[in-house]
Amino acid sequence: MADYDLYYWSVPFRGQFVRAVLAFAGKTWTEAGDAEIARLMEAPASEMPVPFMGPPMLIDRKAKFAISEMPAIVLYLGETLDLMPDTPALRAMTLKIVNDANDVIDDITIDGGREMWTERRWREFVPRLKRWMSFWEETGRRNGLTADAGFLLGGKSPGIADVVSATLWSTMADRFPPIAVMLEDAAPMTAGLTRRVSALPPLAALAARARRDYGEAYCGGQIEASLRRVLG
Repeated sequence: MADYDLYYWSVPFRGQFVRAVLAFAGKTWTEAGDAEIARLMEAPASEMPVPFMGPPMLIDRKAKFAISEMPAIVLYLGETLDLMPDTPALRAMTLKIVNDANDVIDDITIDGGREMWTERRWREFVPRLKRWMSFWEETGRRNGLTADAGFLLGGKSPGIADVVSATLWSTMADRFPPIAVMLEDAAPMTAGLTRRVSALPPLAALAARARRDYGEAYCGGQIEASLRRVLG
């Protein structure tokens, strides 16, 4: 029996962070499927495993505990699977990076498709996206990261901050080559970290599975279509 039940759409977007942490930790999970997610979202709050407006939502089968919202899920997994750093400062920085990643994907989809991308909007957004990249670059620089070695918050092995960061940038860059070029130019150490962590066997296998299951899809819908138009 799987360790967890994950409720997230059939795309490698916000839920991919949860998948990546589970894969990194060697855990197994089932995917509820889009139809079941849609049904549950229409159900009364009293019938939900945990009240939630939209996925991801995770059920820990052994603990009989459900939690929603990506940063909260990642924090729960980090705490219960002993993946968080030892010091309060590094734990806080880990959560900060997870929240930043969540903000980046909100930005890249204009708050989930509130508006569509146009050439003008994208051109005006590029400096902001590069600024986001610089946050990762500066965080790594302060902790000894180089293009060829090191981790985002120091340490001798990758942690949740590295897994989430690699998932953020590799998923986006793989599906949108102009963003890959931008990352290499604006944040070469972050690009190097992304390649190294993404090459870890469980994460490489997860990426291959996402390609097999979702193809070129990123976030889906009209917002992805508009993103593809402006990125050629």
